[in-house]
Amino acid sequence: MSSINMIKTLSIILLFGLTACSENQQISKPKESEQIIADAVYTNGMIVTVNDKQPKAQAVAIKDGLIIYVGDLRGVKPLMGDATVTHDLNGKTMVPGFVDAHGHVVAAGLQAASANLLPAPDGLVNDFNALVNTLNEWKATDNGQSFIENTGWLLGFGFDDSQLAEQVFPTANELNKVSMDKPVMIIHQSGHFGVFNDVALKMAGVTDCTKKVPGGIIRCKDDKKTPNGVLEENAFFSVLSVFQKNIKPAFNLSLFEQGMHNFARFGYTTAQEGRAFAPTVDVAESQAQKTELPIDVALYVDYTAKDKLDNSPYYTGSGYDGISYNNGLRIAGIKLTLDGSPQGKTAWLSLPYYVPPEGESKDYAGYPAMTAEQVENELMDAFAKNRQVLAHCNGDAAIERYISAVGKATEKYGDRDRRIVLIHGQTLRKDQIPRLKALGIMPSLFPMHTFYWGDWHKTSVLGPDRAKYISPTRDVLDAGMIFSSHHDAPVALPDSMRVLGATVTRVTRSGEILGPNQRVTPYEGLKAITIWPAYQHFEEKQKGSIEVGKQADFVILSANPLTVDPLTIASIKVLETINNGKTVFTLNDQEQVVGNDKDEHGCIASAGYQWCASQQQCIRPWELAKNENLANEQDAVTDFCKG
Repeated sequence: MSSINMIKTLSIILLFGLTACSENQQISKPKESEQIIADAVYTNGMIVTVNDKQPKAQAVAIKDGLIIYVGDLRGVKPLMGDATVTHDLNGKTMVPGFVDAHGHVVAAGLQAASANLLPAPDGLVNDFNALVNTLNEWKATDNGQSFIENTGWLLGFGFDDSQLAEQVFPTANELNKVSMDKPVMIIHQSGHFGVFNDVALKMAGVTDCTKKVPGGIIRCKDDKKTPNGVLEENAFFSVLSVFQKNIKPAFNLSLFEQGMHNFARFGYTTAQEGRAFAPTVDVAESQAQKTELPIDVALYVDYTAKDKLDNSPYYTGSGYDGISYNNGLRIAGIKLTLDGSPQGKTAWLSLPYYVPPEGESKDYAGYPAMTAEQVENELMDAFAKNRQVLAHCNGDAAIERYISAVGKATEKYGDRDRRIVLIHGQTLRKDQIPRLKALGIMPSLFPMHTFYWGDWHKTSVLGPDRAKYISPTRDVLDAGMIFSSHHDAPVALPDSMRVLGATVTRVTRSGEILGPNQRVTPYEGLKAITIWPAYQHFEEKQKGSIEVGKQADFVILSANPLTVDPLTIASIKVLETINNGKTVFTLNDQEQVVGNDKDEHGCIASAGYQWCASQQQCIRPWELAKNENLANEQDAVTDFCKG
């Protein structure tokens, strides 16, 4: 919300006053000379307000990007004039605009422009051959040629070793098949690993895998000296910066625009850039200086670039005093990253991984990305300057380090409403939850992992017992706290309905419910992508619910997520996204999302799954063949599954 809109909000409230009753939340009748006529009215649909005091409505009226009426049809009529546009929802469902609890909207644009290496259901890459073919096909397209022309690199995004038939990382050997004269980089779906061809490694000066990189690893070939092309964590991020320096400025702005569109098409009216290095800050500020952004963007600066907050006009402070968007952009605080990725087995755990990565001992438990001293120093600095902090912590050991540092900073600077946030909290332990509450740390959890990597967590990352407790949303609520639920795009598509469906059902790719006692209701799940992340951002007075005085941020859905079978929530389509009263996305045939296809057993064919009667579960043929020592042929799998 811009400063102008905040003034408009106050003006409406002061001019009319608010009258709330059991059915209507409406303006008091003004003097005839002060009559306000609505710009638009929405009726004839299922309007879910996410306002506990008035959960439903028959009509909503807006003016100048703000909500001026929520209630029944009779009450809205005095606000309608000749110029009022009436939107007939035709029985569709309208909910508040979604507020992104954690994602990377600038990087999401990079994903949208690069080769799609995601596995099904969001892509088609499930083995090395498909990966190489997809890259080669992409580089021949107009999109690929434009990308190469504007960056000098070939890029693919989203490969996932846990979903590849080979069950290992591709290396430079595979990428050399794509190009031997241009640099090639592919980014793991977690965003914590990159794989580079020989040209890219040479360009970045990565020639010795024995070189020590704090918080990162350069993987080796068999000779234990030559890099094999796979870089982990900080080793990857350092080379990523080499790529970023080659991007032409105008193309950077285009990528940001693509990222915002990608978020808007899934109903997000507020997006987050959850880890902005200095070049990313420059891109976002340049775009906001050029034009008003289509959706609001709250940007959190990586602690290595925190000096940006001292001079940027887009940072106006923390807490309620800092809620001032300038052309749709505001810098909201600082981001720390304490460890890596659980699915990539770099998250820092207190107990070893269930199956250690290749080349690691049975005691391997990941590693930290920041030292205890670094974390404590950054939190002390943030508390001293009253800056909001988001901290990426996937492993429980990383969470422990964060809790300890927050405790020390709180002891020195005292309690206040800082809304310090724990991002991801995948392996948050039950004993850590009350300590989060005591320190005022809000968890932004990642139950979407239950779908994408739940099976992998169970069989390889954490084992059955720890896997069922990932992102313990129910225990957080039972402790008297709230949580937000996120997608971490481009780790996954910013698919709001996939986020909601996974938060409610916790169903894995194979159809198993992972941790059924941690499920939440659809209404609680909806709050976790609307009013609760709005609170996380100090913006619950402006966003997150359909109430008078708030921004006119709405999403029109093809079905009501509160009344459909929860297992079908992920299939609900975003039909329209409205930000500040303006439509910023409308679904058309070209915008349809890949996947969401299930047979009568719940098996997702586009993800490679089929029903196996003898196992009474959905299986992927190549995985079954490997686990049961079968020939990797369809006939052998078919015979086995007959029982």
